[in-house]
Amino acid sequence: MNTNQSKFFNERNFVVANLIIGAFITILNQTLLVTAVPSIMADLEIPFSTAQWLTTGFFLVNGIMIPVTAFLINKFTTRKLYIFAMTLFTIGTLIAAVSPVFPLLLSGRIVQAGAAGIMMPLTMVVLLKMFPAEKRGRAMGLFGLIIGFAPAIGPSLSGYIVEIWPWRTLFIIVAPFAALNIFFAFKFMRNVTETTDPPVDYISIILSTLGFGGMLYGFSVAGMSGWTSPEVLIPITAGGIIVVIFVRRQLRLEIPILQLRVFKNKYFLISSLIGVIVFTSMVSANNILPVLMQDMLGYTAFESGLSLLPGAVLMGGFGLVAGVMFDKYGIKTLTFTSMGIILVTSILLSVLDENTSWTYITIVYTFRLVGTGLSMMPLTTFAMNALKDHLLPHGTSINNTMRQIGGSLFTALLITVMTGFAFSASGGDTPSVGEEIAGVNMSFMVSAVLAFIGLVMAFFLKEQKYIKADEQ
Repeated sequence: MNTNQSKFFNERNFVVANLIIGAFITILNQTLLVTAVPSIMADLEIPFSTAQWLTTGFFLVNGIMIPVTAFLINKFTTRKLYIFAMTLFTIGTLIAAVSPVFPLLLSGRIVQAGAAGIMMPLTMVVLLKMFPAEKRGRAMGLFGLIIGFAPAIGPSLSGYIVEIWPWRTLFIIVAPFAALNIFFAFKFMRNVTETTDPPVDYISIILSTLGFGGMLYGFSVAGMSGWTSPEVLIPITAGGIIVVIFVRRQLRLEIPILQLRVFKNKYFLISSLIGVIVFTSMVSANNILPVLMQDMLGYTAFESGLSLLPGAVLMGGFGLVAGVMFDKYGIKTLTFTSMGIILVTSILLSVLDENTSWTYITIVYTFRLVGTGLSMMPLTTFAMNALKDHLLPHGTSINNTMRQIGGSLFTALLITVMTGFAFSASGGDTPSVGEEIAGVNMSFMVSAVLAFIGLVMAFFLKEQKYIKADEQ
C-alpha cells in the first residue's frame, strides 16, 4: 500500500468514526425519554397526554425532515451539513437541559429531532459513497449497530439514570459528547458527497412537510385515539392528498427535491418494502412489550427496559456479522433466515398469559431482534446498490421515509388490534388483565402475517452483480 492509499484509509477511518459517534448520539435520543416521562410529568406538573409529545413530537419532526434531506445533501457540502446538524442537535439538547417549563422542553426536543432527521440519511449516503458496492455490507452493518442498539438502549439507560438523578441529567450527559463530536468534525470531516446546487422549490418543501407530517401524526395517534377519530382521519386524509400532490409535482419537475423514479428499480422497491416489515417488527414490539410488562404483568419501567437490552446488544452484533455475510453470500439467505426468525418469534409472542415470565419475554424478544439485525441493513444496502451513485441521497431519504411511515402505520394498526380485541373480548367494559393480554396476543398474530408476507416477497429478490471499482 503506497503513501496516498494509506492516507486515504486513515482519513476514511476518522470520517467513519466521527459519523458513527454522531449518529449514535442523535439516534439514542429517539427513545431516551421513554422511561423518564413520569419524572418529567411530576416535575413540570403536566398530564401524560402532554408529556407523551416529547417522544411523539421527536418522531414526527424526525420523519418530516428525512424527505427534505436528499435536497440538503445535494445543496450543501458533507462537512457543512454534518456540522450544521450536530450544532443544531447540541443547541436543542442545551435548550432541553435548562427548560423550566414544558413548551421550552418540547422546543428543545423539536430542534434535536430536526437534526436527527438530517443525520440518518446523511450518514448512510456518506458510508455508501466511501465504500465500493461489494464492500458496503460491513460498513452499513456498522451503521445498523447504531440504529438498532441506540434506540433500544435508550429506555434502559434513562430508567437507570432517573432513578438516581433528575431527568435533566439525560440532556446534561449528552451535550458534552455532542459538542466534542462537532470539534472532531471540524478537524477530520471531509467532503464526500457531490453538490449539484439544485434550485430551492419551496412549494415542494411545504407540501412534503404538510403531507408526510400529517400522515405521520395521524398514524402516531391512531393506536390511542382510534381510527374513526377526527384527530386521526383528518390529518391522514389531508396528508395523503397533499402527498399525492407532492408526488405529482416531483414527477413533473426537471430537478425534484426527491427523485421518486427510483421506484422503477424493482430491486430497490422490493427490498425497501421488506425493510418496512422488518423495521415494523422491531418498532411495534418495542412499543407493545413495555406496555404489556408494566401495565399487565406488573414489572417496573426499569425491568421492562432491561428486558429489551440483550436483544439490542445482539441485534447490533448480528448486524455487523450480517454485513460481512451480505458481502460474501448476498441478500437471499439473510432475508429468508431473518423473516423466518421474525415469523417464529411473532407466533411465540402470541401465546402469552398472566403467568408468562420475564425470562420468556426477554429470550423471545432477543431472538426477534437477532432476526431483525440479520436483514435490516443488508436490505438497505441491497436497495442502495441497485441505484446509481447520483441517486443515493434520494434513495436513502425515500428508504428512511418509507420505514418511518410504514413503521408508524403498522405500529398504530397493531396497537389498534390490541386495544380493539381486548375491548371486544370484555363486551365493551373495562378489559381484565387476561383480556388485555389476549389483545397483545392478537397483535402479534397480525405481526406474524406481516412476517409471512415478507418471507414470500423475499422469493422475488435476485442477487446483483457488482462491478469492482478498478474495473469501472
